[in-house]
Amino acid sequence: MQCVYCNICNIWLLDATFPNRWIGGDGPTPWPPRSPDITHLDFFLWRYVKDKVFSTPVPDITNLKARITDTYGTVTEDMLESTWRKIGYRLDVLLATKGAHVEVSLLLQ
Repeated sequence: MQCVYCNICNIWLLDATFPNRWIGGDGPTPWPPRSPDITHLDFFLWRYVKDKVFSTPVPDITNLKARITDTYGTVTEDMLESTWRKIGYRLDVLLATKGAHVEVSLLLQ
């Protein structure tokens, strides 16, 4: 769990680095938790890239950029096709439930 002080520091850093240009719950552009426009592709791709990029400490920004670029190069066509199938499944569930709320954990299987 993150302390309140750390959260304030993070907000201060984002404000200083990206004035009026960052998105977050406490930011200039609010982004609600569990936003409905976050698709399975977002969840999959961000987690995959994050896990690969930060598997070891990142020494500097140049290395970070290189790792991100290299990691995106490892995403295979099969990985993307699987993700599209899961998106199709989510859409089928939404159609079947007429847009009713469905637990995200059920759709990510």
